[in-house]
Amino acid sequence: MGPETGGSDVVSDGDLLARHVAGDPDAFGEIVRRHRDRLWAVALRTLGDREEAADAVQDALVSAYRAAHTFRGQSAVTTWLHRITVNACLDRARKAASRRTSPVAETERLEQLLEPHESAAVPAERQDLHRELLGALRTLPEEQRAALVLVDMQGYPVAEAAAILDVPTGTVKSRCARGRARLLPMLTHLRPGEGDSRPVGGGRNRAQGTSVPEAAGPKDTDAVKGGGGRS
Repeated sequence: MGPETGGSDVVSDGDLLARHVAGDPDAFGEIVRRHRDRLWAVALRTLGDREEAADAVQDALVSAYRAAHTFRGQSAVTTWLHRITVNACLDRARKAASRRTSPVAETERLEQLLEPHESAAVPAERQDLHRELLGALRTLPEEQRAALVLVDMQGYPVAEAAAILDVPTGTVKSRCARGRARLLPMLTHLRPGEGDSRPVGGGRNRAQGTSVPEAAGPKDTDAVKGGGGRS
């Protein structure tokens, strides 16, 4: 998730953030380079829309760029960045909650979540599962969706997901449990008997998996590099 500490040739995230605050024009760009792919994956799977996810990541990085002087080192830089990104996603999800979309438009957006190279590499039945899972995720309350994305899809430990969401670990566990309970009846791909014996999607997370292929990051995220404050 990006080095926080390292050998003599590796500058920690904390040191890079301090350099940025001190005026180093390149330090924040290096932080973006290290963490943008995971931030993008979290945003895309939380929002289910490429444009919304790109905007949320952009908003989050601009906020982090401007608020870097408030970072006190009470958590890892990557946790701080993910918290800002998840909050940006939840804000956008709440604002979009009242907007109605047609089933066709919804399907088109979910299709975009599989990149061309992924579509070629993943069997058709697995692509159907991915679309079904992502569509079902969008029906969950934002807080449950964010917890499931972090724990089940991105593989974060519950404790780290709790730090990102700024809630107790028990809250993350209960949100995941409620979200999984709501998802399972929607996922019709399970054959009889499988639902009781293995987690949905085969499992990236050892405790409970709802795995989806890694998504490529937005091509325009580099625009923030070293210059988020100009937005």
